[in-house]
Amino acid sequence: MSTRFKDSLLVRLLATLALLYLFLVGINCLGAGIKGLGSGVMDSYFAEGMNPVLGLLVGILATTLVQSSSVTSSLIVGLVGSGQLGVGSAVPMIMGANIGTTVTNTLASMAHATQNEEFKRAFAAATCHDFFNFLSVLVLLPVEVITKAITGRGILEAIAARVTEWTMGTQGATYKSPLKKAFKAGKAVVENTIEAFVSDPKVVFVLLAFAGAAIILVTLTLIVRTMRGVVVQRMEQYVDRILGSGGVVAMLIGIVLTIMVQSSSITTSIMVPLAGAGAVRLAQIYPITLGANIGTTVTALVASMAVAGETAVAARQIALVHLSFNLAGILIWYVPAYLRNLPLQMAEWFADFATRHKRWALLYVAGLFYGVPAVIVVLGGAG
Repeated sequence: MSTRFKDSLLVRLLATLALLYLFLVGINCLGAGIKGLGSGVMDSYFAEGMNPVLGLLVGILATTLVQSSSVTSSLIVGLVGSGQLGVGSAVPMIMGANIGTTVTNTLASMAHATQNEEFKRAFAAATCHDFFNFLSVLVLLPVEVITKAITGRGILEAIAARVTEWTMGTQGATYKSPLKKAFKAGKAVVENTIEAFVSDPKVVFVLLAFAGAAIILVTLTLIVRTMRGVVVQRMEQYVDRILGSGGVVAMLIGIVLTIMVQSSSITTSIMVPLAGAGAVRLAQIYPITLGANIGTTVTALVASMAVAGETAVAARQIALVHLSFNLAGILIWYVPAYLRNLPLQMAEWFADFATRHKRWALLYVAGLFYGVPAVIVVLGGAG
C-alpha cells in the first residue's frame, strides 16, 4: 500500500469519525426538538396503535424519498428516543425502510433498458433484493401483528427487548451513555444558535427537530461519499474472488462493505452493472445483498447510542428490531435450501416480463415505491 494511499485513507477515516459525531449530535437534536414540542405533535401518522400497513408505507415512502434506509432508521430511532413514537408502532416502519432502500438499485438497472439481455440480467439482480424484502414482510408483519394481539408484544419486539435487557439492563433502568455530555454539548451549540435568532420556544423546538433531521441526512450522505471511493475501488479489484468464495463468505463481505460505506444501496447497486455485463450470476449476488441488509442495521444501532435516559432502552430496542427482522428473513428465505431460490425465481420471471414490457418496469418503480405509498399515507394522515 502506497504512502499516498495510506495518508488518503487516514484523512478519510478521521473525517468519517468527525461526521459520525455530528450524526449523533443530529440524533440528539431531533429527539430534543420533538420531545420539546410535547405529545400529540405527530399523532396523525405516529399514534400508538396505528394501522401497521400505514406504518409500513410510511417507512417505504420516507426511504424512497431520501434513498437511504440508514437515514430513515436513524430518524425512527430519534422519534422513539424522544418518546413520541412507541416501539410497537415503529416496527412496521422499519420493515418499510427495508423495502424502500431497494429503489436505488432498481433505478440503476434502468440504465440498461436499451439492451434487452443486459436489462434482463440487471433488473433481475436489482429485484432479487426487492422480492427478498417483500417475502420477509409478507411473513413477518402478520406474525408481528398476531403475536402482539395475543401477548401484547410482537415477536420481533419481544426478541429485541430481551437482547436489550441483556446488553443494557432491565427495562426500567436509566441508561447513561458515556458520551452523553459530548452529544449534549453539540446539541446545545445548535440550540443556542437557533435561539439567537428565534425567541418563540415552540418555533425553536420545531427548528431544532428540522436541524437534527438535516444533520442526519447530510452527515450520512457525506460519510457515504467519503468512504465510497476507497471501498468501491478495492471491491471492483477483488469482486471475482469474493463472489467465488461461497454464500457465507459473500454475505460477510456484504456486511463489511455496507458498514464501511454506510449504505446498502451502494453495495447492491455496484452489483447491478456487473450483472448486466454478465460478469456475475444472480445466485452470486444474492448473499451479498442479504449481507448488505444486515450491514445497514449498524447505523440505527450507532444512532441509539446517542439517546440517553429512560428512552435509551426503547431506542436500542427498535434498532435491534431492524437487525432481528433481517436475520429472521435470512433464516426463512436463505437457510432452507428449498426456499433459497424462490426470490431469485421471482426476480428472473419479473425481469423477463419487464424486458418485454418496459413500461411496466417504470410503472412498478413509480407506483410501488412512490405513488401508492404517497397516496395512502396522505389519506391515512387526513383520516
